[in-house]
Amino acid sequence: MEELPFGFSLTDFHMQVSMMFHLMRGCNHPHLPALGLGPGQPRMLSYLAVHGRSSQRDLARYFSVDPAAVSRMMDALCRAGFVRIVPGEDRRRRTVELTQKGEETVRAWDRVCAGTDEVMLAGLSDAERAQLHDLLDRVQANMRAHLAQDSESEEVRDE
Repeated sequence: MEELPFGFSLTDFHMQVSMMFHLMRGCNHPHLPALGLGPGQPRMLSYLAVHGRSSQRDLARYFSVDPAAVSRMMDALCRAGFVRIVPGEDRRRRTVELTQKGEETVRAWDRVCAGTDEVMLAGLSDAERAQLHDLLDRVQANMRAHLAQDSESEEVRDE
């Protein structure tokens, strides 16, 4: 591997994505209290809006987060009336679905996100927006494949 310029990590792609995330969060997070939501919760509700009743394992896998964290978040969302927990054979097999309050909140959150998208994409043509969307999908797929490969390697070492 070639020698990297000193401080490369301040301006590389991962830092650009990280900065973009923090800037986007700065636009969106001020809206959370009015919706009665906390960090990370809107994306869970949005997933349920698109996919319908889902297992907590599906949510954890999709967002690459710890299943226990999803379970705690679903409990909080249930207490607040955004989701309904449907019992399964045991706690790990239960599913969740949106309530009417959850559906209304997703619609409001979608409007917040659409406004942030317009800020982020200002000055980009429709073709550039489509290209950026495609590129980000491909980058995400690369990262998911890499993490899956690391996970498989870890499982082999554990055996």
